[in-house]
Amino acid sequence: MKVPSTEEWMEIARGFEKYTHFPNCIGAVDGRHIRIINPLDSGSMFYNYKHFFSTVLLAVCDANYCFISIDVGACGKSNDSTIFKNYTFFKKLTEKSLNIPGPKPVSEIRTTRLPHVIVGDEAFSLSEHIMRPYCGKNLTKEKRIFNYCLSRERRYIECCLESW
Repeated sequence: MKVPSTEEWMEIARGFEKYTHFPNCIGAVDGRHIRIINPLDSGSMFYNYKHFFSTVLLAVCDANYCFISIDVGACGKSNDSTIFKNYTFFKKLTEKSLNIPGPKPVSEIRTTRLPHVIVGDEAFSLSEHIMRPYCGKNLTKEKRIFNYCLSRERRYIECCLESW
């Protein structure tokens, strides 16, 4: 798939902000297990935590439910975070070769420059361009609100992957 230009990333961020009021979001990432027949001589590599054989589809989408990047073929035994770290998109993200715009203020009032981020669930590791929810049960009100806002962003990729 074509890597978005800096201006296309900005347009994606405007889409998320328009629909969810969450600034600087340039995508949502998640994975889905696709049921397969166990490949010969693969042992348990494709047997997942859901107790069936699968290959994993990992994808990033925008606020218009369009895929930005897709990777498929990882063993079902692997978790999303491990797969993501081996995903060409993630490698380009860490190498800063995806044309992602630089940090910018999230509003005229809050002038601290913040990076553009892709949102994921708890399976993904927090990094400069990956945002994930706070973990734990005894979260402050502010952290619970933040997690709720983040879940609204993640809903886009969840809807994209529902049919898989």
